[in-house]
Amino acid sequence: MPGTDPTEVFAAHRELLFSMVYNMLGSVSDTEDVLQETWLAWAARSGDGDLAAVEHPRAYLVRVAVNQALAQQSALRRRRESYVGSWLPEPLLTGPAADKPAADGPSADGQTAESVSLAMLETLSPLERAVFILHEVFAYRHTEIAALLGRNPAAVRQLAHRAREHVRARRPRRRVDARTQREVTERFLAAAFGGDLEALLKLLAPEVTLWYDGGADRPARPVHGADKVARVLTGTAARLAGAAEVRYREVNGDPSAVVFVADAPYAVMVVDLTPDGTQVSGVYTVGDPGKLGHVREDG
Repeated sequence: MPGTDPTEVFAAHRELLFSMVYNMLGSVSDTEDVLQETWLAWAARSGDGDLAAVEHPRAYLVRVAVNQALAQQSALRRRRESYVGSWLPEPLLTGPAADKPAADGPSADGQTAESVSLAMLETLSPLERAVFILHEVFAYRHTEIAALLGRNPAAVRQLAHRAREHVRARRPRRRVDARTQREVTERFLAAAFGGDLEALLKLLAPEVTLWYDGGADRPARPVHGADKVARVLTGTAARLAGAAEVRYREVNGDPSAVVFVADAPYAVMVVDLTPDGTQVSGVYTVGDPGKLGHVREDG
């Protein structure tokens, strides 16, 4: 249990706040900015070691953080409107490799243990995203969310319904287990980096889409269709031949591949599978160097 010192109370809730805000914003630096603003509001409200002014510290901190994140989302949306190519959230390691202990940093202390996948929420409005995350990920009741956001419970229920429909359209409710996803991911990367176009085409669903976020230096539009996606992937792998090393990690809660070049992260790849788990229906690749700082690791 947190103590009576405001710093201790904030520290006790920081992991929860980080996870909530990161899921809303998809950016570690913006999340840290929101947490700093939340801390300043908390320090001012709680006073010099006196918590009597705040009856429910957790509820207060969550309310401030979520509303700060909503305000930040408006600025992020304007930034993304001028973004060339696909925009994907900043990937974070959320679990160690099978043969390695957890590393220090955001992924090790559980801050993103409840992370959503790389592109699942991009179709949602800021309010829909907030409601979806609070209800579906953190199990807040609609009445609690209404109080946090200053909204009518009926309006929150409607937002939750719309958010679920958008998410289901992007990613069906039925998902394969993590072991199957890991196995298919490994076969997928082996075919791509092995230049086995035939094997890759068998793994790709006909309607597969490749999203690539390379930042300002390597912008790219989404690629649709198995043949086009396969040729883009094998072409990229051929250019990296002999220089790339693929390591399998859990990223944003999904079994994923991290491609290293010269022992530095070059790209993170996450695949969505068809409901039966036999083919790849979507490939999400983050290659923007500015978004790969939190997938660095030793060895």
